[in-house]
Amino acid sequence: MTTTRKILLIVAVLAAGGGAAWYFANPDAPAAGKKAQAPPVPVRLATAVVQDMPLRLDITGRTEAYETVTLKSRVDGQVQGVTFTEGQNVRQGDPLLRLDPADLQARLNQAEANLARSKAQSAKASADVERYIALRAKGFVSEEKVGEMRTAAAAAEAAARADAAAAELARLQLSYTVVKAPFAGAVGAKLVFPGAAVKVNETALAVINRVRPLHVGFAVPEKYLPLLQAGMRSGKKSMKAAISVAGAATPWEADVRFLDNGVDVATGTIQLKAILPNEDERLAPGQFVSVSLVLDTLAGAVVIPAEAVQHGTDGDFVFVAKEDGTVDIRKVRVGSVQQRVAIVAEGLAGGEAVVTEGHLRLTPGARIKPADAPEGKPGKPADKSAGKPGAPAKPD
Repeated sequence: MTTTRKILLIVAVLAAGGGAAWYFANPDAPAAGKKAQAPPVPVRLATAVVQDMPLRLDITGRTEAYETVTLKSRVDGQVQGVTFTEGQNVRQGDPLLRLDPADLQARLNQAEANLARSKAQSAKASADVERYIALRAKGFVSEEKVGEMRTAAAAAEAAARADAAAAELARLQLSYTVVKAPFAGAVGAKLVFPGAAVKVNETALAVINRVRPLHVGFAVPEKYLPLLQAGMRSGKKSMKAAISVAGAATPWEADVRFLDNGVDVATGTIQLKAILPNEDERLAPGQFVSVSLVLDTLAGAVVIPAEAVQHGTDGDFVFVAKEDGTVDIRKVRVGSVQQRVAIVAEGLAGGEAVVTEGHLRLTPGARIKPADAPEGKPGKPADKSAGKPGAPAKPD
């Protein structure tokens, strides 16, 4: 074999080996003229539903005592006894604390003695006037003397009235030695004990709260002010709110009867208060509660699961499934989001299918395969009630 034939044989063997290596390295390489097609993206779909939706606010509030007062003494004195138990429910007028009445009793006795003396002097002055009138008729005294006696009688009567007022004041001060509940409620901790000195209108004795009913205070963003005003002026004079706490089986119903007269410029919210009966006293003042307030009902709203809404630099958008098994990007305007449900104000119609899972691999025009579609039939969304959004609970 000549040298030339050997070289040609080696080149042929090398070419055949390279072709075989390339073929085995690319077994799925498409034939010439055919374009590769990406497999469909598995997704989950939900159908946009048209229904009436309540516009509900779910916010956090705090309970407040319907009435609260820090009891203080109206007289100086020394605590003689504390008659209430801490945390006790009391009725209006129940005695809670007693001060030593000895010095005030002595003042009352003195005032009553002065009153008795003044009454006696007033009676004598009145009798003198009658006697001098009789003497003037007989010519024994002058009219001037009768006038003097009448003046003395009037002064004695005025002194008696002053002493009567002093006695009444002493009697009132003596009654203030018994501190009573101004209204029915629950008493807090004891702030003084027997033997403690009490200064008038200064020393705190106890705190009493009226807990039946309770106020529930909460703040609402100012953008809802027109709806709140409309609800308060609808003729019912109040709005209904559902109050709940962790562990409660069912929420309590409360009437919203107070809408503040101004918006807080620091927070951009307006304050409201609801009245909760609290008959079972399950709630206490200062407790955090969940407040659910229905502001309005949106008729014919288009709703989808909240996870279908994506956020981009140009705003919110959704991936809409088309009949040919592909998806398209659609810009939407979301009116509110209420616990896993989005109310779409613009950009989507009822009955259209949107992607709820599998967004990361999607691009405009990408082929999709619903997760519950049969093998080999990608693209057409399944019409199942499981894809419909549920009940709302919380607006954005």
